[in-house]
Amino acid sequence: MPFRLQGPRRGRMSMTSLIDVIFLLLLFFMLTSTFSKYGEVELMAAGQAQGAMDRQMLFVTLAASGLTLNGQPVDLGRIADLVRSQPQDGGGHLVLVSPDDRVSAQALVDLLATLRQVEKLQTVVLG
Repeated sequence: MPFRLQGPRRGRMSMTSLIDVIFLLLLFFMLTSTFSKYGEVELMAAGQAQGAMDRQMLFVTLAASGLTLNGQPVDLGRIADLVRSQPQDGGGHLVLVSPDDRVSAQALVDLLATLRQVEKLQTVVLG
């Protein structure tokens, strides 16, 4: 008595479910990318500072414990107003920023974005 061994019959593969999954993934990534916030921070190397002698120099120390302007502790929200209130020689301000080793990159970006509000300001990040 001969018999044939056959595996289970496979139905035709449907591409509809695969296309639906790809479409949903594409939709998900498109929606999440539109809600992200993009920004840019201009950085300049210390050797490229032009006209540093005719600017009022200020020294900002950014540490994990806080922020100081010319040795005095300040709040991040008020630093732009304090820099504006400093006397200047007509050329604007030159702010030297010295970040601590334990400071996160986000804290440095927050400081530079706050200082960006001041007109005629040049920032140089040390170290």
